[in-house]
Amino acid sequence: MNNCKAIQISDNIYWTGAVDWSMRNFHGYDTSRGTSYNAYLILDDKITLIDTAKITYADELLARISSVVEPAQIDVIVSSHVEPDHSGALREVAALAPNAQIITTNPNGLKGLTARYGKLNYRPVKAGDAISIGKRTLKFVPTPMLHWPDSMVTYCPEEKILFSNDAFGQHLATSMRFDDENNLDTVLHEAKKYYANILMPFGKQAQTALNALDGLDIRMIATGHGVIWRKHITKILNFYKRWSAGEVAERAVVVFDSMWHSTEILAQTITEAFAKRGIPAAYYDIKANLMSDIVTDVFTSKYLAVGSPTINNQMMPTIAAFLCYLKGLRPVNHKAFAFGSYGWGGQSIGYVEDELKAAGCEIILDKIRVANVPTAAQLDDITSKILALDL
Repeated sequence: MNNCKAIQISDNIYWTGAVDWSMRNFHGYDTSRGTSYNAYLILDDKITLIDTAKITYADELLARISSVVEPAQIDVIVSSHVEPDHSGALREVAALAPNAQIITTNPNGLKGLTARYGKLNYRPVKAGDAISIGKRTLKFVPTPMLHWPDSMVTYCPEEKILFSNDAFGQHLATSMRFDDENNLDTVLHEAKKYYANILMPFGKQAQTALNALDGLDIRMIATGHGVIWRKHITKILNFYKRWSAGEVAERAVVVFDSMWHSTEILAQTITEAFAKRGIPAAYYDIKANLMSDIVTDVFTSKYLAVGSPTINNQMMPTIAAFLCYLKGLRPVNHKAFAFGSYGWGGQSIGYVEDELKAAGCEIILDKIRVANVPTAAQLDDITSKILALDL
């Protein structure tokens, strides 16, 4: 990887991370556009590295650093987050820079890094702590549970740069480092998908973090994944305020699996009924769509209908997996109902409803259960019930 070069993002500040073009799964979250592991090198009286990279990209990280300075010259390493996609190459960097102090949060970052990498030259910090690295100051803002207990962001007031770690990031592989160099719709979609699949359970913590950042003059957000924000900072901050507040739109998502098309027919009818009410509805056959894409749509849609036939006295495994995934993300402000067809038992529809309740959804329509193939009269009745809902 000796041909890898650092990319200058500001005066004497460089991106030294790595692009993972081939990654397609992150803890069950499908990442169809890959990702990047962003690290930043600041040249000052104390040469400072903000984060490292996944261990498999240690050589690329070190090659980019070496294109600017010898790694042995690094005086400070800021570890924003213990998770190995950010800290994985910490031991390798520290071995080449044995005198470097490693900044981490106290106590959670210190505990996590020690457990993973052993005793290194750690310097734990807390909210309000800052260090001078020469002409620049680095101020540390812990952001616990966004999305691990140890997470923090770093602000450099002289440069007006926020090194935001996971906040405001995207799983997006690109050769262009800035938001305005990429298609904005793509970047915003991946930012929403990232929030929905990783940060959704931590809305209150995100709001706390946003409040802590209020009043900071930010001209650049240097993220831990994806592109760096420099032109559309207000836009992404406003989206995070809305997302963390749990804002949802008058929109419906219909998710289902089907064996012999009967539940599929119900899903089509429900989708069309929402449309007749003037509520845009998305239709997802779970066999043909990725859970993380469906969740991204569910995230900002007020209504959710989930359907499954009954197999072996249970819901379909695909729907069970989807509901398990959704429950872990703890969506807020959603109204939902269950539907499905069955041959003789029909237990699945009740189980779907139970899981929707467990996920925090408000049930607005009693479960729709249809034996065998739905009749025209049954489909009309379903349509009438949805049209009559007091939404």
